[in-house]
Amino acid sequence: MKIINSIVFVLLLLLVTSCDKKRVFDEYKSVGKSWHKDSIVSFELPKLDSKKTYNLYVNIRDNDDYPFNNLFLIVSLEQPNKKIKVDTLEYQMTNPDGTLLGDGFTDIKESKLFYKRKESFTLNGIYKIHIKHAVRETGKIEGVSTLDGITDVGFRIESTE
Repeated sequence: MKIINSIVFVLLLLLVTSCDKKRVFDEYKSVGKSWHKDSIVSFELPKLDSKKTYNLYVNIRDNDDYPFNNLFLIVSLEQPNKKIKVDTLEYQMTNPDGTLLGDGFTDIKESKLFYKRKESFTLNGIYKIHIKHAVRETGKIEGVSTLDGITDVGFRIESTE
């Protein structure tokens, strides 16, 4: 019986990994049980083909402790020449009834949030991504100091070919 279970597990693992042929980079970093407003999640990107284009995504793992309908992020793309492209992004995180959007069978959901389409990396050197949240309560200038319910922040690059 152990052999059959092992074979089934290996086949499922192969099936899952083989369906992700466009993935170039996919990494997560834990922020604990809540994401502090001063905590910047950074990723150093692998060397990418300058002749290809890529779709870029921010990945978020959240749970039922997330108290808001949407999520505001500030995402910075640091180029090898030290120039930085900064975008402020808003994402819908819940359905109208308050249930979390995203994939997952438990109370933890994973959301693949679109960042940039057909981006090229033409400069030689190291590119970096920096992500921080910019969530604020209505009518308040100060940002939410700790954002409950966000457990992991990730970044994904997919080939457009």
